[in-house]
Amino acid sequence: MKEPLTEELLDELLEAPSPAAFMDAHPAANRTLSEYLNELLAQKGLERADIIHAADLNETYGYQIFMGQRKPSRNKVLQIVFAMGLDLREANRALKAAGVNELYCKNRRDAIIIFCLTHGCSLQQVNEELYRFKEDTIC
Repeated sequence: MKEPLTEELLDELLEAPSPAAFMDAHPAANRTLSEYLNELLAQKGLERADIIHAADLNETYGYQIFMGQRKPSRNKVLQIVFAMGLDLREANRALKAAGVNELYCKNRRDAIIIFCLTHGCSLQQVNEELYRFKEDTIC
């Protein structure tokens, strides 16, 4: 499912007869992190257990995130993002769904994360780059 661009959504919102009509037409705008992550798992043919392991999360805690029972920190979401191999747009959608700040290229640490994300780095590789630049690692 291809998501519309923000500009396209804004145009639709401005033309909608009411906020409720817009929200009914775009349920993705209200989805939770667990809904979004599970949608991505299905789209990409990934297994939850594999992602939790690759993200280096405690198994119980990881399942609770995917079931919507836990609200993860920004770093925990980033661990999942790298484990799932998401692109920048998908990563920012996951961060937004989690209620935390999206990646911002004017922030030095975020810029390193964005670079690693767009170059297909693993979680270990991004942590090494962050450490090399004396920034806090993701985990």
